[in-house]
Amino acid sequence: MAREILKRTTSPILVGRDDELRLLAAAIGSGPAVALVEGEAGIGKSRLIREVLKRPEVARLQLLIGYCQPLREPFPYGVVIEALREYVAEPGATLSPLTGVLRPLLPELAPRLPAEPPSTGDAAADRHRLFRAVRELLAAAGPTLLVVEDLHWADDGSRQLLRFLMTDPPDNLSVLATYRREDLLSGPPLGAAFRPTAGLSSAVIELQPLDVDEVAELSAAIRGEASVSTRLATLLYERTAGIPFVVEEALRGDHLLDRMEVPVLLRDAMSERLEALPPEAREVAHTVAVLGVPTTTDLLAAITGLDEQAGADALTIALQAGVLREVDEGRYTFRHALGRQAVYDSLPGPQRQSLHRRVADRLAGLTPQPLLQLAEHSRAAGRTQDWLRYAEAAADRASEIGEAGTATDLLQRVLADPDLAGLGVSGSDVDRLAGKLGKVAYTGLDQRDPMETLQRLLTDHRLSPAIRGEVRLYTGLLLIRDAEGIAASRAEIERALPDLTDRSDLAAIATTVLALPYIGTTPLSEIEPWSRRSRQQIARCTDPEERASMLANHLSARLHIGDASVLAEIEELPRAGTTGSEQRQLARAHCNLADACTSIGRFAHADALLRSGLRLAADCGAPFTVSTARSTRARLSWFTGDWADLDERASQLLDEYRDLFPVTSEVSLVLGSLAVVRGEWAEAETYLAGTGIEAPAGAISPIALGGFALQAWMRLARNDLAGAVQAVENGLELLRHKQVWSWSGELVPIAVAVLVADDRYDAAQRLCDELAKGIDGREAPLAATGLVSCRAKLAKDRSVAIELFTEAARGYEDLGAPYFAALTSEQALRVRLAEGDSTATDELAELAEVFDRMAAPRDAARCRHELRRRGGTAPSHRGRRGYGGELSPREQEVARLLGRGHTNREIAEVLFLSPRTVEQHVAKVLRKLGAVSRAELQRDKRTRETG
Repeated sequence: MAREILKRTTSPILVGRDDELRLLAAAIGSGPAVALVEGEAGIGKSRLIREVLKRPEVARLQLLIGYCQPLREPFPYGVVIEALREYVAEPGATLSPLTGVLRPLLPELAPRLPAEPPSTGDAAADRHRLFRAVRELLAAAGPTLLVVEDLHWADDGSRQLLRFLMTDPPDNLSVLATYRREDLLSGPPLGAAFRPTAGLSSAVIELQPLDVDEVAELSAAIRGEASVSTRLATLLYERTAGIPFVVEEALRGDHLLDRMEVPVLLRDAMSERLEALPPEAREVAHTVAVLGVPTTTDLLAAITGLDEQAGADALTIALQAGVLREVDEGRYTFRHALGRQAVYDSLPGPQRQSLHRRVADRLAGLTPQPLLQLAEHSRAAGRTQDWLRYAEAAADRASEIGEAGTATDLLQRVLADPDLAGLGVSGSDVDRLAGKLGKVAYTGLDQRDPMETLQRLLTDHRLSPAIRGEVRLYTGLLLIRDAEGIAASRAEIERALPDLTDRSDLAAIATTVLALPYIGTTPLSEIEPWSRRSRQQIARCTDPEERASMLANHLSARLHIGDASVLAEIEELPRAGTTGSEQRQLARAHCNLADACTSIGRFAHADALLRSGLRLAADCGAPFTVSTARSTRARLSWFTGDWADLDERASQLLDEYRDLFPVTSEVSLVLGSLAVVRGEWAEAETYLAGTGIEAPAGAISPIALGGFALQAWMRLARNDLAGAVQAVENGLELLRHKQVWSWSGELVPIAVAVLVADDRYDAAQRLCDELAKGIDGREAPLAATGLVSCRAKLAKDRSVAIELFTEAARGYEDLGAPYFAALTSEQALRVRLAEGDSTATDELAELAEVFDRMAAPRDAARCRHELRRRGGTAPSHRGRRGYGGELSPREQEVARLLGRGHTNREIAEVLFLSPRTVEQHVAKVLRKLGAVSRAELQRDKRTRETG
């Protein structure tokens, strides 16, 4: 039955998808596998799936299909549960007792499932157990293909379950999902962090529109002709943009092509087909268009008023005409979302409004009520009071299950509805809705539109002072996420406090946020009183959720400034919350503490806290916490040398969270650091601009300090001493103003190096003394290790310098910062070489290999340059000496820099080579790659990056 659901087409052949079909069949047929098919509406995703199901390597699989819908009521794991209703276990298979937890969700399978085990009492554990149960059930199905259509409409629970299944599916399972990128709320359909298990067969296919020749081939196949005229093919291509569905619809009447653009063409095509239907079939089609979701025959009959036989006949005619289709057994909708929209738009306003009223009346009698659908139909029916009531209820339900985006959208639409003002909506209604909007917007990611609504509410005369304080608080919290809002956020939160006297929970949140040291340029001396107030409020708090919320800010704030006692208090944090809200706060606490650990150099602690925090966040739905945790993970990866695909991961975050400044500033620092390591100066400058160094008052302070350190490092490497001095002075001005020396682990060592290069030894010594005083009694391992390296730079006795550099290198190794350890070891070796230590030559050559393995080519080249300068030999790195037509490692580095647009002089500077040597390398690179010029090589690189 499931395989038949997908059957239907107007073209007897699949056009323009041979490669995609072959790739998809090979991936799924080899099993286990995961595959994603991406494409816009009408591009042919479902048709591709229909064709792959016919392939012999796929046809043998049990088929389970789930369809996501745009207005489906929130139901945890809905699309997967829907697919499992057709489940059949492999003959002789024994179901694991764990699968009994699925009995409440799958009543159709209940007689075949084991007894339901009792709840563990731990929401996170129950969720994980359910995920495992689904995996166990599928593992007993024999060779199986799970198909999920329109993943862009999936609920968060279904996405999490699918991510669990697709990360490591059982050996018998392949999973195939389709989605439209334009309808995704943000980022990839399963999250940017999704990665299938290594070695698992996988495919990601992005369907593109057909070209003119393919449109001609499709047109001929649909018309049953050997070919079509070039004029018709060209006209079709121009009017349909090569979208197969629109081509099919257009070809139902050639005369339409001469006078209509695509949107009107599609509407007229659907209108023509509707006019050919009897009135009852048209009414059924109109009702389905208004409903907006797949519909049962019973609901259609109830809304249209047709008796059983007349309704069945009308539905059959609409199906036979290709206006509607059966998406699963007994549920019907349009063949395509564009078709549904065309029919909906064709309805006259009064008729459309009347249908919405009838639909709302019928849906109101269902149990449970489909609140989201009732809200939308009430609004379209002009029933503003009902729209208000159902929208609020739907927003509450969405908030409960972690769908913050849905809730935010509903609440701000209600508050922005101009009809509400004329209905005498009370101030208490506005208060209630405004408070809910502020809270749910803060837990989600879509802060821009909510910000506009919240700021407008602050001037609404109906808002009570208490709720105005609440709205102002959430406005201030949201401003922290905006590059241009950080400077204003603190003032907004302070303005909120006088209105929060009756809301101790919100006043506590405001206090703990004002105690955060990293927001803007407020010095530690002004932050510490807020910290003391926070500690007092936490001591009085007995509510677990409020306490977790305050601790999430308070503990991380104290750890940022180096309060060592926090490390013991971390162990006392609960491992899971008793409610979803408490769990979200605990997730935030773990991830905030991970960020603090990363900033001060407690890298192992940071890793453990990120793992637990992300696990908590995934279980309860906390998208903003996840976003900041992922950027923390990127920066931690930089420190710990986990650079494999870090460039790609950080770039993806930069694109995915481009409107969240706390995320973009941190990943910009990571990307800038990687660019400096590679000697890509222009790219580094671009990323540096995103770290907040140009406006420190609106920056995240530890990130801005890291940005100044990176800028000084790069300028010193380029022999721009004046520029390096300026960067150091800017960074030290911020550091001394903030008074948080636990953040100085990156800045002060490079600052001392720059001051020494500028012959300012006294200033460098004073800075070391400041650092020592600033971290005395503080938990600041990165800064403490940096202090040792600073003293080594200032040591007048070379033996003392060697000893201190060696000690610092060991310190960095102990912290888990191998790149910093390698840089410090290089400094020790240079002093040993100056002392005439012959063994240092071999060690420097080995260190060059270490830099190579870390993907730090400029550092490796600098070590080899030093060896050549001292008359030593630098062994050929990474392998053999004869490369034939392949690029040698050195030539690969030259090719990379050429592709980035570097001149010969710049390449020589980066790789410590003579201009003549670079010329020779460039000539070999161009010859081996078959490029006639540098410009061609750069064009090829851009093509690869954008292809």
